[in-house]
Amino acid sequence: MSDFSEELIRSKTEDDQEESCVLSGTGMYFPWLQKHIDTVETGGKKEKDFAQTTSACLNRIQEALLKHQWPQAAGYMHSYFQILEDSDSHKRQAAPEIIWKLGSEILFYHPKSNMETFNTFADRMKNMGVMNYLKISLQHALYLLHHGMLEDANRNLSRAETWRYGEKSSSQEVLINLIQAYKGLLQYYTWSKKKMELSNLDEDDYAYNTASQTMLNHSWKTSVNLGALIQTPGVWDPFVKSYVEMLEFYGDQDGAREVLTNYAYDEKFPSNPNAHVYLYNFLKREKAPREKLISVLKILYQIVPSHKLMLEFHRLLRKSEKKDHHKLGLEVLFGVLDFAGCTKNITAWKYLAKYLRQTLMGNHLPWVQEEWNSRKTWWPSFHFSSFWAKSDWKEDKALACEKALVAGILLGKGCRYFRYICKQDHQVLRKKIRRIRKSVKKHSIVNPGL
Repeated sequence: MSDFSEELIRSKTEDDQEESCVLSGTGMYFPWLQKHIDTVETGGKKEKDFAQTTSACLNRIQEALLKHQWPQAAGYMHSYFQILEDSDSHKRQAAPEIIWKLGSEILFYHPKSNMETFNTFADRMKNMGVMNYLKISLQHALYLLHHGMLEDANRNLSRAETWRYGEKSSSQEVLINLIQAYKGLLQYYTWSKKKMELSNLDEDDYAYNTASQTMLNHSWKTSVNLGALIQTPGVWDPFVKSYVEMLEFYGDQDGAREVLTNYAYDEKFPSNPNAHVYLYNFLKREKAPREKLISVLKILYQIVPSHKLMLEFHRLLRKSEKKDHHKLGLEVLFGVLDFAGCTKNITAWKYLAKYLRQTLMGNHLPWVQEEWNSRKTWWPSFHFSSFWAKSDWKEDKALACEKALVAGILLGKGCRYFRYICKQDHQVLRKKIRRIRKSVKKHSIVNPGL
């Protein structure tokens, strides 16, 4: 236990200690342990006292982490190591993972920590319980990657990849696949660098053939390492993107399409908006028919109606010859603007202003009413208050004009937002504001024909 304590940075020097402090079981001084620690120190431990001490210590660590008080958290960790001696076997088995998560977080941010300290701590924690080895190895590799130590990370993953311990290995198959996949990502990184080099070489150059062969070797290794993982249900975005990029590079369009289709539509996989985004972008590159693109984005719309691709979805629907697509196009625009993060999106407001007029001119007033009926109780304060009129006019006059047109159509010429914008005397926008008044008079759903 003392070995692990040495890997954490002491938070106080001897001069900082006060005589009123109490010595904990690991040699650290903490005044707050006074009411918990007496029995532990004297050797007459009681399970209740022990549990209270470790629980209080864990709470202090968590509090210090939340406040980013890394030296204090390191100090508390010294005392928390006694959890490894807990008489409760369940707590004892869970302790190594908790210590690793807390300790690694502290060492990652501690001002006096360094690479050697972290590596030593990680290596010791890997061998503390069979079930922790793979998890810690993977997280250790990610730490090394964060610091740009790609070769060290690859060696770490290679050691973990060959790890076996009787029957325990089968229960951690997903972890082994994940470790292999991260090795694949490292190989993809090398492949990607070679691809950049290749683009700068002449095809007749000897160096081109050498680089091309190196790329092919790395792509084969990457495919092997990524293949098993992306067939396992889960969210594997970076691995799928890397794999598909290589498949496309070597002309395997069918293989890339199959991977992306399975990733998006296989019911065994969790719902994942990015899976549909990747498939859509791939189909766009393939110049797939509009109907196919619409079918992919329709599912994305159901998952994330505020996604940035929804405006593109609207454009596709608008160009369609189907009336139900035109109706959905209106629904999509309203759906985008339901979200606070989209309230300043001038493109969305432009599209809605234009599409409202087109829809009403096409005698589809019920479509507009259907969308507006579910929003008329909250959109006025959410989008069209006096506050927003003043704020929008000050920050973005073009946005304010588009919103004023929409507000006038939906709420009539009595709307505060519309009235405020129309009262502004702006030399450049005077004609535009006049056109807004005319459009509202002609198309307002509150009192058409005024």
